[in-house]
Amino acid sequence: MCGDETATAAEAPLLGARTHDVFLNADAYWRNIPESVWDFTIGGYQVLKKWLSYREQPLLGRALTTAEVRYFRDVARRLAALRPMGSELDANDRACAAANHPIRAAESRA
Repeated sequence: MCGDETATAAEAPLLGARTHDVFLNADAYWRNIPESVWDFTIGGYQVLKKWLSYREQPLLGRALTTAEVRYFRDVARRLAALRPMGSELDANDRACAAANHPIRAAESRA
């Protein structure tokens, strides 16, 4: 990954101040992946980086298909759309957990 860029003033509060260009090879890359999207983790793993690591050419024995390249782009876009909603999603998750698991919710407050 290389080719860092700075986000516009309007984008910075939502997705971070920096973006990255993620290179697939010398000719193909994804441009302006927000830093918070590139750094987004689930289970301790960077989602986009991990997805790419499982699809390296030596591992697959082939280059990525056009559909796989589009899929990566779409996942990055979805993560970018979800990032600004993070606190609302967390609050909704807590409310749903409290409504459906009142004993566990009470234990977590204690």
